[in-house]
Amino acid sequence: MSMSPRPFARAAATAALLSLAAIGSAQAATSATVVIQAGAPVLVPAQYYAPPPPRYEVAPRPRRGMVWEAGHWEWRGHRYAWVPGRWLQARPGYAYRQPHWQRHGDRWMMQRGGWDRDGDGVPDRHDRRPDDPRRY
Repeated sequence: MSMSPRPFARAAATAALLSLAAIGSAQAATSATVVIQAGAPVLVPAQYYAPPPPRYEVAPRPRRGMVWEAGHWEWRGHRYAWVPGRWLQARPGYAYRQPHWQRHGDRWMMQRGGWDRDGDGVPDRHDRRPDDPRRY
């Protein structure tokens, strides 16, 4: 007697699923915080206690076409983590706004770094009149 292809395929698929389930349950649980900065606002939850004081970093000598982003504290998971300074590709016609923490009442909010066309410190997406020198 020969076995028909349909029950054999079902049995093979069941065996494959069971082996994948066994492998999946044997892996260690991992977690990570991923932040992708692409112009869209990034929601960072407010913290109820201040970040630690900034660490002293020697800023490297300027590089042509590059902007230095100073090291800063970020909230990662359930604690603050130090992010070392790094070089960013300069954008002609834009000023870079350094990341920093701001206090709002009894909470602290992280203001991410970003590019600003007119250098007024207001992100372009929130600036109602960018590049207007008489707006103040």
